[in-house]
Amino acid sequence: MKFPYSEKVLEHFKNPKNVGKIEEADGKGLEGSPACGDMVAVYLKVNPETTVIEDIKFESYGCASNIATASMITEMAKGKTLEEAKAITWKQATEELGGLPSVKAHCSVLAVEGLRAAIRDYEEKHGLVTENEPTTEDIVRSRLKHVMNPMAGLDIVRTELVLKIEVKEGAVRILLDLPSTHQFASAIKEDVLEKIESLWDVNEVKVVFTE
Repeated sequence: MKFPYSEKVLEHFKNPKNVGKIEEADGKGLEGSPACGDMVAVYLKVNPETTVIEDIKFESYGCASNIATASMITEMAKGKTLEEAKAITWKQATEELGGLPSVKAHCSVLAVEGLRAAIRDYEEKHGLVTENEPTTEDIVRSRLKHVMNPMAGLDIVRTELVLKIEVKEGAVRILLDLPSTHQFASAIKEDVLEKIESLWDVNEVKVVFTE
C-alpha cells in the first residue's frame, strides 16, 4: 500500500517552521477545535508602514497534515504584504507540499482560514476594513464561535455558554452561563473582548456572568 504522505509533508510535520506564539501579536486568528480533531492558531507581526508580515508563528493541535500545512502556509506568508498573503490558497499550499490525501484536504483549508483570520484581526484593529457592515447579533455570535470553552474543547456558542446577546447603538452586551468566580471566567472574558471590540462600529462591550 502506498504511503499517503509525501516526503515534503513528512519534513514539515517532523520539523515544522515558525512554531510557537508571538506575545503581543499585531494580529491573531484561531480556526477549528481540538474536540473536532484539528485546530490552528496563527500570530502575526506586521510592519505598519509597508503592511509586510515580518514574523508569523502558529500553534497546531491536530494531525500530520494539519501541522505540515500550517508550517508551509506560514513560510509562504512570511515577507509578503497582507494583500499578498490573503491571496494564498489551500490548493497552492497543498501543491507546495506535494499533495495531501483527499480526506485531509480540510487541513489545508483550516490553516488558510487561520491566516486570513489573523490578517482580518490586524486590519480591524488598524481601521483597514473597508466593508463597514453594521454589527448585528448574528455577527457577534459568529465571532463568539472563535472563543474556546477550555472545559469542553469547543467554542462557547456550541457549548451553550452564551445565554443572550444584545446589540444597540454601538454597545454589545453578552450574558454567559458561567459564574464570575469560575477558574476560566477571566480568560474567556478577555478572549470575548478581543474578538468583539475590534468591530468597527462597537464602542462598548460588556460581558456579564451569571452568579
